[in-house]
Amino acid sequence: MKMQGVHIIPSWKKVLQKEISKPYFQDIQKFLDAEKKDGKLIYPSETLMFNAFNHTPFEKIKVVIIGQDPYHGPNQAIGLSFSVPKGLKVPPSLKNIYKELQTDLNIDIVDHGDLRQWAAQGIFLLNSILSVEHKKAGSHKKIGWQNFTDHVISKISQDREDIVFLLWGNFAKSKKEMIDHNKHLVLEAAHPSPLARGAFFGCRHFSKCNEYLISKNIEPINWSL
Repeated sequence: MKMQGVHIIPSWKKVLQKEISKPYFQDIQKFLDAEKKDGKLIYPSETLMFNAFNHTPFEKIKVVIIGQDPYHGPNQAIGLSFSVPKGLKVPPSLKNIYKELQTDLNIDIVDHGDLRQWAAQGIFLLNSILSVEHKKAGSHKKIGWQNFTDHVISKISQDREDIVFLLWGNFAKSKKEMIDHNKHLVLEAAHPSPLARGAFFGCRHFSKCNEYLISKNIEPINWSL
C-alpha cells in the first residue's frame, strides 16, 4: 500500500490489495491531499499513518485493541491506538490501562506511553479512523476510514483463528458484529477514559487474554513495557 510514499508490509498488502483499489480509498487520499494544500495540520504524519499494520504483520496477530481516532495534539499520534512517543505525558486513558494492568497482573506502571513492544508481540493497535486534524477530535470520522478498518477487522475475523479482541467503550463494542465469536474471544469493557468514572477497572482483560491464548497453545503476551 502506498499513500504519499508510505508503504505497508507485504503480508498486509496481500490481504488488502483489493480494498485499497476501491474508489472510496482513493477519495480518502484526495481529501488528505486537499486538507494539506489548505495548510491544515493532519496527524499522524504520513510515515506513521499505517504504523499499526507495519508493526504487527497479519499472520502474527494475537490480540486486537480497537481505538477510535488518533490523538490530535502535536507529536502525540504515532499510528498505534492509545500509544504516544516516549517523552510525552501519558494520556489519561492509557494511565487507567496501566492501573488495571497493575491490579490484574501486578505489572509495574511505567512513565511512558510507547506501546510498540505490545505491537511487536502481536497486539494489533488499530484506530478505526486513521487520521485527524490538529486539535479537532473526530474531524475525519466521515471521510471513509471506517469502511477500510471495518474491512480489516472482518478480514482478521474471517482469515485468522483464536484472536482476542479487546473492545473498550461503546465505539469499539459496535464492531463486535464483524467478529466470529465461535472462532475468537471477544472481551468487552467500559472505556478506560476517566470519563467512564472507573467502570473499566476490574475487567481483568489482560489475564483473561493470556489464559485464552495459553488454552490455544499460543504464547501469552508479556504486558510489561
